[in-house]
Amino acid sequence: MGKQLECKNCTLGYEGVPVTEGINFTVNSGDHLCILGENGSGKSTLVKALLGLRPVMKGEIDWAEIKQGEIGYLPQQTVVQKDFPASVREIVLSGCLGKGGFHPFYRKEDKELAAKAMERLGITDLEKRCYRELSGGQQQRVLLARALCAAGKILLLDEPVTGLDPKAQNDLYELIDKLNKSGVTIIMVSHDIHAAVKYASHVLHIGSKKQLFFGTKDDYVNSRLGQSFILSEEGDDNE
Repeated sequence: MGKQLECKNCTLGYEGVPVTEGINFTVNSGDHLCILGENGSGKSTLVKALLGLRPVMKGEIDWAEIKQGEIGYLPQQTVVQKDFPASVREIVLSGCLGKGGFHPFYRKEDKELAAKAMERLGITDLEKRCYRELSGGQQQRVLLARALCAAGKILLLDEPVTGLDPKAQNDLYELIDKLNKSGVTIIMVSHDIHAAVKYASHVLHIGSKKQLFFGTKDDYVNSRLGQSFILSEEGDDNE
């Protein structure tokens, strides 16, 4: 279980204004880390910092032996993405573009990688379909397959089930769990405490200094912060 990522006493924010401080966590190979927190707590800011798109204000993010081409990223889906006029196969293949320098054409190994990713996510029969004609759940599977092509070792997922109906959400969570069990490390930002409790191996809860937690899922569920967050989410569900 080699260490892939360590975040050391990080302060995150933008335009000089801290959003959250004192973040410490470690990700080992094969972990399934779920990042939780209230809206505005800094979850998206942390994702951008992990991707190198935003500098940390204080502290250090150490990717250990992981290289940039070994991280697959699934961002929150936008309206523009939903209308993308390309085939499923073209979109999945585009995940190979960052691998091994510039190539004007896709290589044989790229095509084999894309085919394997589509097979793992159950979308081989959709490969010639136009992306924008697919359901929301199918579109997320396509984008996940694309991220899988880009990832050697880690998938970083930002609210991957947003906008999906409950069945599609559950199907996607099950697929992500299956990928994790096959050896892919998962780092997933989520507002879904129930999914975190069901699937995650570890939980990072960020917010103010009084709302910081990192540890195993079981320790989180038994912590005061975890219990209060679970109760507040259940209260929202019942309204």
